[in-house]
Amino acid sequence: MTTPKRKRKEKKRDYKREYATYHSKDKQKKRRAARNKSRAQAIKKGTAKKGDGKDVDHKDRNPKNNSSKNKRVVSKSKNRSYSRKKEKGHGKRYA
Repeated sequence: MTTPKRKRKEKKRDYKREYATYHSKDKQKKRRAARNKSRAQAIKKGTAKKGDGKDVDHKDRNPKNNSSKNKRVVSKSKNRSYSRKKEKGHGKRYA
């Protein structure tokens, strides 16, 4: 006989606090604008389409580096699956 799984209480996100502490900062606004710009460039070039479920990946993780050699269009799950640690040896990217 198996025991029933415990229900996990999910915390409600405080979007107002998130915006005040992170999303409203100038540095983050510029990074977001750079990501949006790279997405628009990929759509214009034809490598991405609106609603295709893909992300524009920056190989060096710097969204401000919008050179064509630094960008590629990959699935969202693949782009968001690597480790975010910045130490050497961690966060090895997929080939």
